[in-house]
Amino acid sequence: MRDAQKPDHLSLNTLVSWLREGRFVIPDFQREFEWKPWDIRELMRSIFLDYYIGSLLLWKGKPENFEALSCEGVYGHKGSEKPEYIVLDGQQRLTAIYYAFLAPDVPLPNRSNRFFYFVDVKKFMAEEYDEAFGYEWLTRRWAKVLANKEAQYSTHMFPFSVIGATGWELPNWVQGYEGFWKRKAAEAEAAEDAEAAAEAHNHAKNASEFGVHLQGITGQYQISYNELNKDLEVDKVCDIFTQINSRGVRLDVFDLVNALLKPKGLQLKQMWRDAAPRLSDVDTEKMNVYILQVMSILRQSYCSPKYLYFLLPGQEKPVRDPDGTRRKEILVSDIVVFEARWKEAVDALADAIKVLMHPQEYGAVSSSFLPYVSILPVFAALRAHAKTLLPARQLDARRKLRHWYWASVFNNRYSGSVESTSARDFLDIKAWFDDDAAEPSLIPEFAQRFRNLDLRKEVKRGTSVYNGIFNLLVLQGARDWMTGDVPQHGDLDDHHIVPDSWGKKHIKGGLAGSILNRTPLTADTNRNVIKARLPNEYLPELIAQSGEATVRGILESHFISPTAFDILLRDPFGPDDFDAFIAERQRTLQDAIENLLIKERLDLSPQLRELDTATEQIELNLREAVETTLGGDHKEVPQHVLQKVDERIARAVKKNASLDAEAYQNLAGKLEYFDLRELQELITSKALWPRFEPRFSTKEALAAEFDQLAELRNGIRHSRAVSEIVRKRGEAAILWFSEVLRKPINAGVPEERSPPGS
Repeated sequence: MRDAQKPDHLSLNTLVSWLREGRFVIPDFQREFEWKPWDIRELMRSIFLDYYIGSLLLWKGKPENFEALSCEGVYGHKGSEKPEYIVLDGQQRLTAIYYAFLAPDVPLPNRSNRFFYFVDVKKFMAEEYDEAFGYEWLTRRWAKVLANKEAQYSTHMFPFSVIGATGWELPNWVQGYEGFWKRKAAEAEAAEDAEAAAEAHNHAKNASEFGVHLQGITGQYQISYNELNKDLEVDKVCDIFTQINSRGVRLDVFDLVNALLKPKGLQLKQMWRDAAPRLSDVDTEKMNVYILQVMSILRQSYCSPKYLYFLLPGQEKPVRDPDGTRRKEILVSDIVVFEARWKEAVDALADAIKVLMHPQEYGAVSSSFLPYVSILPVFAALRAHAKTLLPARQLDARRKLRHWYWASVFNNRYSGSVESTSARDFLDIKAWFDDDAAEPSLIPEFAQRFRNLDLRKEVKRGTSVYNGIFNLLVLQGARDWMTGDVPQHGDLDDHHIVPDSWGKKHIKGGLAGSILNRTPLTADTNRNVIKARLPNEYLPELIAQSGEATVRGILESHFISPTAFDILLRDPFGPDDFDAFIAERQRTLQDAIENLLIKERLDLSPQLRELDTATEQIELNLREAVETTLGGDHKEVPQHVLQKVDERIARAVKKNASLDAEAYQNLAGKLEYFDLRELQELITSKALWPRFEPRFSTKEALAAEFDQLAELRNGIRHSRAVSEIVRKRGEAAILWFSEVLRKPINAGVPEERSPPGS
C-alpha cells in the first residue's frame, strides 16, 4: 500500500482546463449530480474568498476500470473526452465548478432552465461578500446581457464562464471593464460631473485590483486531491471508498458492487427495487448493503461484501486456509448463483425483521423500537444457518440465538465496529450452535454485568438499552390501563407515567424522561387517563372504576411492583417520591432481565415461568438445607460428587476469567454448581442419609418427589413443552418440598428413634 495514495494539488486554472478536456469521469455507482443553484453559488463564494473546499479522491484510470465501473463524463460535458481520473469523492464539487465556469447548455437537475453564475464586482470590491455572488435563469433578457460585454461592464457583472473560456477572454474582459469605466470617467469630467467622474475612476481602479485578484485566484488557488494508483486492486479501492462521506450522504459498497456487475448483465439496482418492499418495515438507508452483508456472512463468514463482484473464473480472491495455505476461491461464480444468494439473503432479512417485530418473540413492534439496526445482517444470517441444522438441534439453536441477541443489546455490543463484530459473532455463535465450542464470553459477561445497568440514564429512545427495555415491556404483555387488554401494537408508544410537564418543573437532569418513567401506552390512555396529571390523581379513578386488585395487576404487567404502585399513590407526591419510584422500578426491571433473559424464561408461558421460578426456589432451599445440615463442611460430600462439581467449577473459571476461584472453595460456593440430581445423590448417600432422614422420612418417598420435580424442571428448560400430568405432578412435588424444608430439624444431629416394639 506504499504507493496506494499520492496526495497532490492543482490550480483552479488547471482544474478548469482538465474539466474542459473531459479528464474526469464519474463511475456509475455515484449518485446523480443533485446540488441546488444556491449550493453552487456558495461554492463559488468559497473559492473567490480563498476558502478551503475539501479534498478530492481520484483513481488514476485505465481502460478496463473505466469500462468495469461504467464511467461517464461530468454532468453537462459535451464533446470528446480524454478520461484520466475516476472521481470517487468530489463529484458534486467538480460538477458544480464545471457548471459555473464552463456554462454547459443544459439545465440544472430538476430545473427546466439553464443557470449562469456571476460576481458583482462593485459589491465584491466593497467587501459586501454576502450580496456579491449571484445566479440567474438564462432568460432572453439575461442572454442578451451575456452576449453584450458593455451591459456586463455597466452592471458590474462578471460571469464566471469567462474564467472557463479559452484564450485571452479573461484578461480581455478585465481590460474591457477597466477601459469602460475610464471612458465613463472621461465623459463625466467633460460634462463637469465631478461626482460621477469620481465614482467612475473608483470603478476603473477597482477593475485593476479585481483583475489582480482574478489572476491570483485562478493561478494560485489550490484544490487538493488524493490520487489512487491505477494498478491498485479494486477491493482496496473499495476499502477506501466505503469510508468516504460526501455532504452527509454515505457512499456505500452497494453502489460499487452494482457498477462492477452492471457490465456483466446483472441489474443490481432493479433487484434492490424489487426486494425493498419486503424489507420496508425497518427504516434504514443501508438495507441494500445489509443484503450484501448477509450474502457475505453466509458465503465466507465475513461481513464485508466487497468480494461479491467476482463473477468470472480468473477473478478469484486469494484467501488463506486456517493453516495459512494460500488458495483461490470464486465467491460467486455466475449471475445465476448471485441471484440465488441474493434471494436467500433477502428471505433471511425478511424473516429476521418479522421475528424481531413480533410482540411475542422479540418485541420490537416498530422500527423506532429496534435496539440495533446494525445487528440485522448477523442476526438474519444466524437464523438462516439455524434452519440448516438437524430438526432436533434447531430448538436449542434458537434458544442460544435469543441469549446472544439480548446479551448484545444490553451490553451495547453493536455500537462500534459492526463488521468485525458481526463476523466474530457469526463464527462463535455458529460453533455454539454446533456444540463445538463453549458459550461465548459475552453470555457470562451479560449475566454478571446486567445489575450494573443504570437505567436512570436511559433517556433517549433509539439507544440499545432504552429500546431493549421497551421490548421487554411488550414481551411481558403490558396491558392497556383503560381496557385491560393487550393493545394493538401499531397503536403503542412510550408515554410518561409521572407527567413530563411535572418532571420538568421538579426533577433535575432530564430524569423524568428516563425509561424508568416510561411505559407502552396507547394514545387514548395517555390522552384520556393521564392527561398530564400525577398518578395520585388518575390511579384512584381507575381503582374506583375497576377495583384495586385489577389495577395493580395491570400495572404489574408494566413492571410496576406493588411497592412502586404504593409510591405512585402518595399524596402529596414530590421529588423524593419520584426518586423512590424509579429506584423501585429499576430493581423490578433488573429482576425482570434476570428472570426473563439470564434465566431464559422469556419464551415460557406465564404459568410455566411461575413453576420454573418455584422449582429454582426449591433447589436453593435444598442447597441451604444441605449446608446447614453439614455445618458448611464440604469434606463430607461424597468424593465422586465433589469431583464432578469441582471439574464443573474449573471449566467455568477457565471460561470466565472474572470468576474468583477462591469463592468456590467452601461448601456454599460448591453447592452453586450442584444440579438437582447431585443434591439427591448427596442427601441419600449412605454416610449422610442418617442426618437427612428426620427431614425427608424415607429414601423411596424422597426419590419419588425428586423424580417428579426433575421431570417438570427438564420439561420446562429443555423441551419447553410440559404435559398436564407432568405439570400437576411437579406442582405436587413443589408443595411437598416446600413443606418438608420448612420443618425445623436440628442441624447435624439425627433425631432419636424409639426401639422397635417399644
